[in-house]
Amino acid sequence: MPKKIIERFMPKPETLQNHKHLQMFGKLLHKPNLWALNRRSAPMAFAVGLFVAWIPMPFQMVLAAALAIVFNCNLPIAVALVWITNPITMPFMFYAAYLFGAKLLSHPPQRFVFEANWQWIESSLSTIGPPFLLGCLVFGVIFAAVGYFTVHNLWKYSILFKWKNRTK
Repeated sequence: MPKKIIERFMPKPETLQNHKHLQMFGKLLHKPNLWALNRRSAPMAFAVGLFVAWIPMPFQMVLAAALAIVFNCNLPIAVALVWITNPITMPFMFYAAYLFGAKLLSHPPQRFVFEANWQWIESSLSTIGPPFLLGCLVFGVIFAAVGYFTVHNLWKYSILFKWKNRTK
């Protein structure tokens, strides 16, 4: 695993510990494994971050930080991965989740036009809400599992590769 490359891009623990939205976690942010980059914390952080990226809610970074604390995994990676869901990718990701959820529930996909107001959200929860939320949940679990096992195996094979080259 390119540990040195990842470490170069990771923020310093002090930066995240002093972040205004993460200060609510207080002393919980001082756990050493939240900042360690190792074969146990990195794969779980990928799973947490990719799962939370599929949850359609504001302040995903706070939820990712809370789950990183609960699962004792690398907090910067988990928080950074939620930015996969950004204003550019969000419409495509969430529309795919809606279509997938509609297919799972055997609902024909409905045509709709998104409006950014509370009234539209309340009225849409009963029609497009169930397939959308189911699709987000299933995609979250799938992407979390794929992310976990991919990083876990990459880490394992990089260690084996280093040991193999070391013995030569």
